[in-house]
Amino acid sequence: MSATPATHAPAEPQLHVQPVSGAIGAEVCGVDLGRVDDEQFERIHELMLRHLVLFFPDQHELTPEAHVAFGRRFGEVEVHPFLPKLEGFPEVTLIESDKGGKADEWHIDVTFQPSPPIASILHLVTCPPAGGDTMWSNQYLAYETLSAPFREMLEGLTAVHVLKAPQVGELSAEHPVVRVHPVTGRRSLYVTRMWTSHIPQLSRHESDAVLQHLFEHSEQPRFSCRHRWSPHTVALWDNRATQHMAVNDYQDYRLGQRVTVLGDHPEGGAPRRPDHTPDGDERYYPRRVSSRYGY
Repeated sequence: MSATPATHAPAEPQLHVQPVSGAIGAEVCGVDLGRVDDEQFERIHELMLRHLVLFFPDQHELTPEAHVAFGRRFGEVEVHPFLPKLEGFPEVTLIESDKGGKADEWHIDVTFQPSPPIASILHLVTCPPAGGDTMWSNQYLAYETLSAPFREMLEGLTAVHVLKAPQVGELSAEHPVVRVHPVTGRRSLYVTRMWTSHIPQLSRHESDAVLQHLFEHSEQPRFSCRHRWSPHTVALWDNRATQHMAVNDYQDYRLGQRVTVLGDHPEGGAPRRPDHTPDGDERYYPRRVSSRYGY
């Protein structure tokens, strides 16, 4: 009597990973973000740490509930204090092009808070037929390609990050200029044109010169990728070691739904000159709001 052949459940599809540039980013296919199991999540987390930004196309079935649940796998999710929310889902921020949702300067999300987000998950629901790409920049490479003397000068310095908005008044936080990633241990630049006001250990003119150099250096194309969106693509990025910007070259409506994972406290090298106080005529006020408005 012959044995009955064993039956096996069909194998789960393997993730297909394709880098999108030499510096940063990868496209990941073969996963439904609404049904991620533990093994898949560990693989996705590993890929995020390696590539810094991941793109998941064809996530047409991703519901708001599943979007939030995926974010919670990384940590506590944010309820943004003033940006518009998806009705019934306070954790889902709406990024709408006709309501101020064009972040067309290089930035790291929410560095004006003591604990900036560790990651963001953006689901592009509607995008224009052309234009509206988003760029990301690898801040590990930005730091590592500075000269050794310049890197040495930056170690232990801090920078003040400022937001001024009618809804909240002024928010500010002070973080290391060079951040050490809590998981990988790698150093990255942690200043951003949109939010960084000044380096308090330097004079105003020294601070302006150093920051302008760091802004221009960190935004170079050789550190970046540029993503052309299609509807229902999801981007996941590590906010601790990247900057990003949305290219403002379109007029059609664009809608994104974003879940943000709350952060940790940025750490760097041992503080240098923590007792520094500016000279009596050293002024940083009114503080820099962004590169558009200056001082």
